Amino acid sequence: MSTKFLPAGIYGITAEKFSLGRDNVTVAREMIAGGVAVLQYREKHDRKSFRAMYEECLAIRRLTRESGTPFIVNDYVELAMLVDADGVHLGQDDLPVSAVRRRVGDKIIGLSTHGPDQAAAALEEAVDYIGAGPIFATRTKDDVCDPVGLEYLDHVIHHVPLPAVAIGGIKINNIDRVLALGARTVCLVTEIVGAPDIAGTVRQLKAKMERNSVLP
Repeated sequence: MSTKFLPAGIYGITAEKFSLGRDNVTVAREMIAGGVAVLQYREKHDRKSFRAMYEECLAIRRLTRESGTPFIVNDYVELAMLVDADGVHLGQDDLPVSAVRRRVGDKIIGLSTHGPDQAAAALEEAVDYIGAGPIFATRTKDDVCDPVGLEYLDHVIHHVPLPAVAIGGIKINNIDRVLALGARTVCLVTEIVGAPDIAGTVRQLKAKMERNSVLP
C-alpha cells in the first residue's frame, strides 16, 4: 500500500456537460484560480475524441504544473501517462489496480468505493486514496450507483486507514454535514462547474472548510 498524501480541501472534477457551455480547460483554469486542492479530468470517449481529450489534458497539465495543483486523469491510464499527470483515478469496473500500478509506477492511484467491503479490499491494493460515495443522490454520471449515505463516510473516516475524498451530491447547503464527520477532502462537481462564478464558488466552499477547522 502506498502512502501518498491526499491534500485537504476541495477536489475539483471537470464535467463539461454541466459547465454552462464552457470547455474543460476554461473550467479547470477557474477552479485553479479558486484554489482547488486537487483537479481531476473526467471525460468520456463517447463524447469527445481521444485527440481532443489529449489536447485538453496537455493544456490542463500546464495550468496545474504552474499552480502546483495535483492533476489526476479519470479512467484513462494511457492518457494520464502521455500528459505526465500526477495520477489516475479508477472505478470498480476499470482496469485492476495491480496492473495499473505496474504501468504508472509511483504515480497516484485513486479508487472509487461504495461500501465497507470495497474499502476493505482497497486496503489490500496499491492505492493512494479512495473515493467514498456517492454520499447523496447525484445524476452527474449516467452509471452512478445509489447513494451510500453519511454512514459509509463515517465508517471510512473512522475505520479505513487510507486518505479519502467524499463525493456525490455534495452541495454548499449540505457540505457542513460532511465536514462534521471529519472529512478533510471533499468533491463537488455540478455545484462548482455549473456555477456562474466557478472561482468564487470554490473560495466560498473553502471558507466553509476553514470555519469547520478543516483548513488553516
